[in-house]
Amino acid sequence: MNGDDRQKLPYHIRWARVEDWEPAMKMIWRTFLKFEASDYSEEGIRNFLDFITDDKLFHAFLRGDYQMMVAVDGERLIGAASVRNRNHLSLLFVDESYHRQGIGRCLLDHFCDYLKTEAGENYMSLQAAPYAVGFYLKTGFQAVSPEEEIGGIRVTAMEKYF
Repeated sequence: MNGDDRQKLPYHIRWARVEDWEPAMKMIWRTFLKFEASDYSEEGIRNFLDFITDDKLFHAFLRGDYQMMVAVDGERLIGAASVRNRNHLSLLFVDESYHRQGIGRCLLDHFCDYLKTEAGENYMSLQAAPYAVGFYLKTGFQAVSPEEEIGGIRVTAMEKYF
């Protein structure tokens, strides 16, 4: 997606602000429950909730160690993506009512562009949930190992070189 296409979109992608944290985590939790929780054990669901509500994660965000971009439609937060450990996509969620409108791809493109041009990275890694594997394959990621279960959370390790 080039810069001209991004300007025509009805939503805006920007770096997350402190006041975006709580709405982002609430949207992520709602979306997780709707689309992903059925693929996880009770332990996995609990571990995911613990991860997104952990104060350590929020403090890492405040320090700049856990970067997050958000998609907003007017004042409404409709998507969020975050990176940890320099180039590992940690979370990518889009509000249910905005699915299949290119928002997830746009958030991912923005992060990949940032990592390549400003952070000096040459690839992005991630642990894809079963629901998201197809999306990541369509966006240029490749699986680098078979699906595994970690703490009740099923994931497929994937990466994309820029």
